[in-house]
Amino acid sequence: MVTFVVSIVALVLGYIFYGALVEKIFGVNKDRQTPAFTKQDGVDFIPMPLWKVFLIQFLNIAGTGPIFGAIGGILFGPAAYLWIVLGCIFAGAAHDFLSGMISLRKGGASLPEIIGDELGTGVRQVMRVFALLLMVMVGAVFVTTPAGLLSSMTSDWGFFGTASFWCVVIFCYYIMATLLPIDALIGKIYPIFGIALLIMAVGVCFGIFTNEGAMPEITEAFHTHHPKGLPIFPFLFVTIACGAISGFHATQSPMMARCLKSEKYGRIAFYGAMITEGFVALIWAAAAIKFCNNNYEQLASYPNPANVVSFICNTWMGKVGAVLAILGVVAAPITSGDTAFRSARLITADFLHFPQDKVWKRLSVSLPLFAISAVLMMVDFAVLWRYFGWFNQTLSIFTLWAITVYLYRNGKCFYITLIPAIFMTSVCSTYILMAPEGFGLSATIGYSIGLAFTVALSAITIWYMRKRKGQTDL
Repeated sequence: MVTFVVSIVALVLGYIFYGALVEKIFGVNKDRQTPAFTKQDGVDFIPMPLWKVFLIQFLNIAGTGPIFGAIGGILFGPAAYLWIVLGCIFAGAAHDFLSGMISLRKGGASLPEIIGDELGTGVRQVMRVFALLLMVMVGAVFVTTPAGLLSSMTSDWGFFGTASFWCVVIFCYYIMATLLPIDALIGKIYPIFGIALLIMAVGVCFGIFTNEGAMPEITEAFHTHHPKGLPIFPFLFVTIACGAISGFHATQSPMMARCLKSEKYGRIAFYGAMITEGFVALIWAAAAIKFCNNNYEQLASYPNPANVVSFICNTWMGKVGAVLAILGVVAAPITSGDTAFRSARLITADFLHFPQDKVWKRLSVSLPLFAISAVLMMVDFAVLWRYFGWFNQTLSIFTLWAITVYLYRNGKCFYITLIPAIFMTSVCSTYILMAPEGFGLSATIGYSIGLAFTVALSAITIWYMRKRKGQTDL
């Protein structure tokens, strides 16, 4: 319990102090006019109040990742707490804030265009494909998971309680959320979803303090507790993505950069939303292991994280609380899936230079994306989730390196993203070499090749940074 409480306090302090440092390094200009006004179009560029921008950003990034990922991550032991706290403060929140603010400075540019501006035309083309693939994967994943949860809540409704029915309903909602102006649907229902998610988090957190059960402490033997013996490095750092750092977030930040009224709100909207997601991840990691009385084998015995969520909510919160809590868990993936498709539309429109002022134009861009996602929904969820995790973290590498180049060539302290960029490069390169869905190599070979690749890529990027020194945007 001590480690959990200290972790919560550390996140708060991280926002107050390190968040202020990152903001100062970037150099916020509260008098600079934002794209919400300079490009206002009534569809995607719309000035919105800060509380709405924050809620939308938070719900965009808080899919099932900080819930399901945290439940899977705590199987590695108390190292999960450490990764959530340090990853969130020094990597994830800085990643989200800087990608959002750079997009704002570049007129609301989408992520592949930001990366291309910093890392070159070739990387831009790769990132356009990579980001779009990730978006449709998110759409597919975040249809099936909430549909399964809703089906478990409505199993006695006959056909209207089946997962297939809920998949259709959710998919239809995604289509509307992708095509309509951002304030027409997303801007109106997100506050409701936000309340459900907050009730869930508060209720489960209360249950952690009021229910019996043992919890791991950071003072225990620092080794993996995973029942399958998976090593902490690199598997923990891919299992817990959205609660610590996630490349997907950087695809969402530009969407809110198009709605932010002033640069002075950036730290709350971007850095603050990520810290809030860190709270959610900590709560679910702690709840899952305490519910199982610090028994890792018992936690691993559940068929999937959704079962853990259901049992915890029903046991700790009663019927009414459980419904509200599960609705919060359902809202999380749905409010990431809808904006994933919306982001995919914007990315496609940006590189095609195709205006989105008419509904038929938005529909023509979106239909192929919906079709691809529908096909991906047929893939086994466990397989899709593992590949999503690696794609997600790999995107964060490109984002971090692009931000590092941006900071360096503009004469700012670039170490705040250089160090996370090197670390995440080692994580993702090692993971794909060792993971069963990758090359399945031994730890010795995987670590060796991963280290060599990280050193080589870092050297090449640092050489490229120096080549672009002085090419300032400011």
